[in-house]
Amino acid sequence: MKNYITLLLVFLIFSCKKEQGNEQTKPIENLNSKEVLLVGTFHYNNPGADIAKTKSFDILSQESQLELKEISKRIAAYNPTKIFVEWPYNEQKELDSLYQLYTKGQYFQNDSLSDFYRKNEIFQLAFKIAKQNRLKKVYSIDYTTSFPFEDVMKDIQKNNQSELKKKIEDAISKITVEFDNQIDSGASLTELTYYLNSPEIRSFSNHFHNNLMLQAGSPNDFSGPLLTSEWFKRNLYMWSLIQKKTLESDQRIMVLVGASHAAMFELFIKENKDWKIKELQEVMKNNDN
Repeated sequence: MKNYITLLLVFLIFSCKKEQGNEQTKPIENLNSKEVLLVGTFHYNNPGADIAKTKSFDILSQESQLELKEISKRIAAYNPTKIFVEWPYNEQKELDSLYQLYTKGQYFQNDSLSDFYRKNEIFQLAFKIAKQNRLKKVYSIDYTTSFPFEDVMKDIQKNNQSELKKKIEDAISKITVEFDNQIDSGASLTELTYYLNSPEIRSFSNHFHNNLMLQAGSPNDFSGPLLTSEWFKRNLYMWSLIQKKTLESDQRIMVLVGASHAAMFELFIKENKDWKIKELQEVMKNNDN
């Protein structure tokens, strides 16, 4: 589940009616469009695998748990019929087993669970919503590719691109400092999630991956374009899996991924007339009951 740069990177549903616990699905305006609740997040367990090293957020605190309960309730009312998460696509059976334990109320009784399995957003949020809506499974979509960031920085150093090096370092510092400052100021889980799904952060992440990296090295060095192409490949494969696993009858799905993945998915969705994005803030507001 390696996700380089997801804070800036970060720190990122639909099946047949037989998979739904709630049989009534609210209609959407354009029945020819599928609606994607796109939720970019930081990784709640903060494994430290990202280049941007940020402070940890206590997802197990009483306040955070109450927020998760409220967020999951609002999303469940939105009624997504499939939920897609950042879990290796070829490890679906393992995810299925974990979800079955969760639905039976046995999951968190295991004292040997590591921080990842106890704190990760899949178990803290996606499973909660899926269980409330009686979904039979949660779908894995992550696909691992290379991310040669160290090679890019070596080429930049070798070619004396000090200005580009500073831009990259400043970008990493900016997102790290901003996120840490929000934690220090007592920002809630909801506020942090809204921040990571803001147009500014999504644009910032895409500029970092898809523009800055292309400038690295001499005309004969292609580590930068390789990084960008591998990043595109990973996200395109993930988006492809979402489309393949979404049925014609589905109207609403939820996608929960690292914020930098969500930024890329937004680009793909906006280029596809058959899909449209639903933001979390809309769902939280419209399902206030």
